[in-house]
Amino acid sequence: MSIYADYNGTSQLKDSVKKYLIERLDGPFGNPNAIHSIGNQIKDAYEKCRVHCAEMLGAEPHQVIFNSGSSEGISQVFYSHIARSNCNKKILTSKIEHAAIRNACKTLESLGFQIDHLDTDSDGKVIIPKSSEGYCIAALMAANNETGVIQDYREFAQWCASTNTPYFCDTTQLIGKTKFNFKESNLDFAILSAHKIGALGGCGILLVKKPEKLKPIIFGGGQEYALRGGTQNYIGVECLTVALQDILKCEKQFGALEERKNKFEQTIKSTIPEAIIIGESAKRLPNTTLLSIPGIHGQALQIELESRDIFVTTSSACSDNEPETSAVLKSMGINDDVGRSVIRVSVDCDTSESDYARISEAIIKAYKTLKKIKIA
Repeated sequence: MSIYADYNGTSQLKDSVKKYLIERLDGPFGNPNAIHSIGNQIKDAYEKCRVHCAEMLGAEPHQVIFNSGSSEGISQVFYSHIARSNCNKKILTSKIEHAAIRNACKTLESLGFQIDHLDTDSDGKVIIPKSSEGYCIAALMAANNETGVIQDYREFAQWCASTNTPYFCDTTQLIGKTKFNFKESNLDFAILSAHKIGALGGCGILLVKKPEKLKPIIFGGGQEYALRGGTQNYIGVECLTVALQDILKCEKQFGALEERKNKFEQTIKSTIPEAIIIGESAKRLPNTTLLSIPGIHGQALQIELESRDIFVTTSSACSDNEPETSAVLKSMGINDDVGRSVIRVSVDCDTSESDYARISEAIIKAYKTLKKIKIA
């Protein structure tokens, strides 16, 4: 049986979601905006999903905007703030952000915006500034998709509040892998992609503290409080809600999962002395290990593992086909010898100790096979 260990890239469909979806395919189907009884039935269920999602994420229902996923949420938040007439055209971010943030900043830089980057230490932790300078918007992720390192996003939210800087937090990797509460975190914006938590792709949530400050980028018939047009993806939203409910049950397993991860990492390090766990000294997601074995190319190790029915990536799924050190690792000061040798093992809360044992055994066997091959 294969082992899927690329949950940070996309999750497998949860059994609860699969069961719900199969039953849901019997209907009803219709337009939630229609005034007939079928439309009303779908719309009522859709709005109940909003209430449930808000409750589970620590938000108010009107703060939940359903969309197509995190990338859309990023685009809408950035657009909403750069479109403000009083924006000072200065954006604060970090070099460890997802490509969706980095590329948005590159585009804005070409339009005359100043992009300032926070410093990052060798473990991938971003250093919170001490200055009192405000920005048009600040973007710092909660947890990194490659390293799994969790940032001090609550402390950064305090700094943003003190400088009157709107704070957009990429919570895509955090939600579903550790506890999260929107209100308690004091964020202005947060995001969620359904495919990261065991639901269907093409659906997500943008959490907004003050929706009245948000501008639409998709214009339609006034859906989502006129902030996101288009006929609602109601089945996607229903499945997302089921997945979130399932995640609440997983929260009790996070501690045990982290223990299994730590044991796995110690097994690798004790057997392969040159092995490096990226971000090991920092607080990380309980499901994520970014492993480097200098001298062995990450893609070669990935291929060897796949031949044993174990599926991992070399960094972020968005850059998995790039044979270079990722931008995230470069920002941490990691050289190519280490950076080009990484594989990312990211699992689900149900991943067992025997699964981890099989992964470690496969890595060790692959290492013995590849250790004489040097990276060109």
